[in-house]
Amino acid sequence: MSLFPIPFPFPSLSQVPSPGPYSLPHPPLYCSRAMANYQYIYTMQNLRKVVPPSREILKGIYLSFYPGAKIGVLGANGAGKSSLLKIMAGVDHDFIGDARPAAGVRVAYLAQEPDLDPAKDVRGNVEEAVAPIRALLNEFDAISQKFAAPMSDDEMNRLLEKQGDLQTKIEAIGAWELDRKIDIAMDALRLPAGDAEVTNLSGGEKRRVALCRILLEQPDLLLLDEPTNHLDAESVAWLERHLAEFPGTVVAVTHDRYFLDNVAGWILELDRGAGIPWEGNYSSWLDQKRQRLAVEEKQASARQRTLERELEWVRMAPRARQAKSKARISAYESLLAEGDNRQDGTAEILIPTPPRLGDEVVVAGKLGKGFGDRLLFENLSFALPRGGIVGIIGPNGSGKTTLFRMIVGQEKPDSGTLTVGSTVQVAYVDQSRDTLDGSKTVYEEISGGHDMLEFGKRTVNARAYSAGFNFRGADQQKRVKDLSGGERNRLHLAKLLKSGGNLLLLDEPTNDLDVDTLRALEDALLNFPGCAVVISHDRWFLDRIATHILAFEGDSEVVWYEGNYQDYSTDYHKRKGTAVDTPHRIKYKKLVH
Repeated sequence: MSLFPIPFPFPSLSQVPSPGPYSLPHPPLYCSRAMANYQYIYTMQNLRKVVPPSREILKGIYLSFYPGAKIGVLGANGAGKSSLLKIMAGVDHDFIGDARPAAGVRVAYLAQEPDLDPAKDVRGNVEEAVAPIRALLNEFDAISQKFAAPMSDDEMNRLLEKQGDLQTKIEAIGAWELDRKIDIAMDALRLPAGDAEVTNLSGGEKRRVALCRILLEQPDLLLLDEPTNHLDAESVAWLERHLAEFPGTVVAVTHDRYFLDNVAGWILELDRGAGIPWEGNYSSWLDQKRQRLAVEEKQASARQRTLERELEWVRMAPRARQAKSKARISAYESLLAEGDNRQDGTAEILIPTPPRLGDEVVVAGKLGKGFGDRLLFENLSFALPRGGIVGIIGPNGSGKTTLFRMIVGQEKPDSGTLTVGSTVQVAYVDQSRDTLDGSKTVYEEISGGHDMLEFGKRTVNARAYSAGFNFRGADQQKRVKDLSGGERNRLHLAKLLKSGGNLLLLDEPTNDLDVDTLRALEDALLNFPGCAVVISHDRWFLDRIATHILAFEGDSEVVWYEGNYQDYSTDYHKRKGTAVDTPHRIKYKKLVH
């Protein structure tokens, strides 16, 4: 399927959804530049891409992009989103057709696994983005030092003229604020210390360094592949505000739906090889997509129903959303009964109906834990409700995964008590994908060699269960080693969720998932007759599912809040003020023995 050339228009500020009433008490990262002298910043003509063994993922795409557009790219895992960005970045040349930026356009690309210079520390890698500006400042300083030496009037005048020219260039690009801009960006994205060796960084830390670097480059075209992965909610909100004021074009592959609502003026959907542009943000796309499916299918389908449920939630007033969350807690017995009677195939993702939970799930009393000289948290008290869905939020390194490891007995508390109820059976989905066997097919990994899977009182066909995680038909015969990052995450979820626990511990389950799978996972959790605790930075996901929030706020402080993410965020701003709109590196109290 191909499309006629459709340009993405330059949105005015009124067309870009407002990210909220945030103050910006700091210099912007981006400086104004002259208007572009080209009509389209990037064009594609009959773009085709084939991946092994012989699957065509991009089928004759015709698109043109106007300068300044903000575009979110959506599509199922494996639809070709990352491939599209690699082609646009000039990294992948193995394609058919024509795809090129306008002459002179500067392109910056954030890959899912970015390359950093191992010979430089964190600050050195970030500084690569501003090397030409740093050279101007260094040249200005060198000229200033020359004035201390004796010289003739002619030499003095030549130096003054050169210094004046440099000063004009420096002021035009706001370079006097360079160090402050770098510090603000590194702090807001919560980068490791500037002198940290990049060879010792985790994958998430490397991505944050690379993101900081390309934001400071000030390119004409910014290509971002999952920019919100490994960012906490405050850093994502900061990134949204800065991309809204970025004067260039942004093309972002992301499944963060609030990000798409607050930044995108257009949605580019990759669907069965076609590139379909939709005008508007994510909420607008939901409605348009539902209407298109209704025309295509002419009957209700599982996919349409999940779209309609999410759209219903979008249109709810905040008070109604809160009431729905509270109703889940009181309806635990009904959820349990419905789970036993649920028919196969009525849910896109099937979480096995678990054994009944007793009144005591997990109870923490004045819990404390530290590592080295850092105190992660102290005096932490909470009681998980048996029908609750608890969202855990906070910066990386604040102790969220450590709490999970304490619940399953892999870590011990330093102080306080942590009691796990006698009826609790834990299903723990961690972030590691190392247990997946690359030589096996998807079906072999999920089924374990069994055509039928036992889920408590129910028996489910293994192929139907696999299809619930969007592995249908030939996809079930894919080798694990050939899967995309999002497909590996779906497989990991499918494999571990079938254990049938009544307490689900999910550590970053939303990373790399496409929006269809996210939506299906939300519906599955909302229908799950047990307790779930989810570590996630996906604000939309937590807004839809969470009955409570456990927030690691930094400075070794953890807050238990009844309500979803939006309710918590409002309360957080009331308590902390506008200073929290500019996030900073996480701080810890010193551990006192």
